[in-house]
Amino acid sequence: MTDHFPLLSLCLIWPLLGALLLGLVKNPLRAKRLCLLVACAELCFCLLVVVGFNPDFGGFQFQEDYLWIPGLNVHYLLGVDGISLLFLPMTAWVTLMAILFGWNSVRQLNRFHLALLLVLESVTIGVFTALDLLLFFLFWELTLPPLFFLIGLWGMGAERRYAAMKYTLYMLFGGVPLLFGIILLALNHAQLAGGAMSQALTFSLPALLQTPVADNLQNLILLLLMLGFAAKAPLMPFHTWLPTVAMEAPAQITALLTALKLGVYGIVRFAIPLAPVAATEHRWLLAIIGGITLVYAGLIALQQTNLRRLLAYSSISHVGLVLIGVASLTLQGLQGAIMQLLNFSVVASSLMLIAGMIRQRQGSTELAHLGGLAKPMPRLTVCFFLFALSSIGVPLTSGFPAELLILLGTLQSFPALALVALFTAIIAAAYVLGFARRGLLGPITQQTVARLQDLRPREIFILAIPAMLVLWLGFYPQWLLNQQENTLALWLQRVYQPSLWMADGFFAERAFEQHPVN
Repeated sequence: MTDHFPLLSLCLIWPLLGALLLGLVKNPLRAKRLCLLVACAELCFCLLVVVGFNPDFGGFQFQEDYLWIPGLNVHYLLGVDGISLLFLPMTAWVTLMAILFGWNSVRQLNRFHLALLLVLESVTIGVFTALDLLLFFLFWELTLPPLFFLIGLWGMGAERRYAAMKYTLYMLFGGVPLLFGIILLALNHAQLAGGAMSQALTFSLPALLQTPVADNLQNLILLLLMLGFAAKAPLMPFHTWLPTVAMEAPAQITALLTALKLGVYGIVRFAIPLAPVAATEHRWLLAIIGGITLVYAGLIALQQTNLRRLLAYSSISHVGLVLIGVASLTLQGLQGAIMQLLNFSVVASSLMLIAGMIRQRQGSTELAHLGGLAKPMPRLTVCFFLFALSSIGVPLTSGFPAELLILLGTLQSFPALALVALFTAIIAAAYVLGFARRGLLGPITQQTVARLQDLRPREIFILAIPAMLVLWLGFYPQWLLNQQENTLALWLQRVYQPSLWMADGFFAERAFEQHPVN
């Protein structure tokens, strides 16, 4: 489905234009207002994509295809489906939250900070919309420079430059196997198509999905892509950068990193569909990696006394749960995994911003410096408990249907891992509610706590919309599930019946109509 108006390009280019315009505005207040206006308009553009999306059609929509590098047959190819659709407004909203959170806290190089946020937003939108693998890789790597400067220049800790370097090295490490996997896929297509290399080579995802890949080559491609995406997810043992960044980076930047799980998205979008036979054969290994990540990070979080580090390990643990849902290769498991990723955008970012609000007032998020926060800060406490309950999957919050669907899907494929996930849910409740009991409730242990100011109007606005989303999706998750169902049905068909997509010239829509997934 192609839309005549390049709406996805508008979503991609608009923040970049805003970043360039910031260089022309000398007044700091006007620069902040301009940045806010650009971010609000970007959110509206992304919502227009959601409004115009047809959930009855499971393929890619709003496609834009222009030849970019003729010598390599690289295309500027964009599109969205039910998997990537809602990540666009979530990216726009989390960026808007980050801008509002740093409204008064960022005083040095303010315009540069705002410009980097807009650039990061643009390339992240590119990651979610790119359907050419080289174009995707370009956006993937372009997330590094703005994050390196945002962490290193405006970090809160003494080791912020170390944290920025550690994050960058981990991502560069992941980029090497990812690029090799992409090149192997393109060369395989060229070899099967024959003819001149410049004409037979392709990096188009729709074309590669219809290209047969030998089983032994699929194993190698799955390994390379998983290594690349695991570093960014993060999964064990590539997870150590996130707790370091959480302690050193600005709260709004950590919120962006914990909210937008680009690595897990890459696994769902590229790794499994492009190596379906290998993924089916080795899904037990993916599930075990997810289970180890889930349990290990949960047990480490149980020992934390710092809220920011606790939230970082909690995020890693939830990534393990999402990978288990994806590895189940069931419709319920996939729906729960995508919904949990979207839940990350709302809950994880809000909790990390709440931790930043506490640190701005108290100077620390260590338990030893907290205690009794609920008395001077009742509004913050209510918001914290709402998002915390959603993070552990309490009914009537957005986390409940997501975790329930993951468990239902996992029970069909890995019953033992479903029991492990239930056990880890108890651990999650212990570390979240345990910290809340000691840090928010009880008597005031520090005199400075009694003088803390509750949420300001701007902070209430930042948290109010995520709070409403948590409750709305908790009461009515079906709308979100409807956006995904047909796309995920096609995704499953691609994995279980790849021959329908390969070599026969069948398009995804025709294959779905003739062989529906039950």
